[in-house]
Amino acid sequence: MTEAEQTLEERIAALEAERDERLNDLKRVAADFENYRKRVARDQESLVARAHERLVKELLPVLDDLERALAAAEEHEEAKLEEGVRLVHRQLASALEHEGLAVIETDGKFDPHVHEALLSQPSEADEGSVIEVLQKGYRLGDRVLRPARVVVAAAPKEANGDDDS
Repeated sequence: MTEAEQTLEERIAALEAERDERLNDLKRVAADFENYRKRVARDQESLVARAHERLVKELLPVLDDLERALAAAEEHEEAKLEEGVRLVHRQLASALEHEGLAVIETDGKFDPHVHEALLSQPSEADEGSVIEVLQKGYRLGDRVLRPARVVVAAAPKEANGDDDS
């Protein structure tokens, strides 16, 4: 074997060794990424489970109060029943507010992003303003969970000028 062939063989061997080293690096990176992906998925599942657990834990007292209200209803004690239902409503509203639930404002102009117009009625109020709320709307953070269902003011009906007799 000539010196040129030997140099070429050494160079090929060095390149093959470098190739194998890079291939092993890529395999390690791929394995690390797969492990990372699995860990993130586990962490996300755990986070969701803890969030559900916390919400359910906050709603347990509401369930207890509903049971007490139902027991009072069986005894036909209307005052206690009303008080129990108000307590349950307050606790549930508080728990949901703590989770970020907010009532959508319905004062003022109709906003198609957060309101759903079910009716339009002639009114003395400014045209396009909300005059009645049929169902409250809610948002959770920046997202609208349910739009407020409202009645919107239309222009007042003017006297009909068709009476020419």
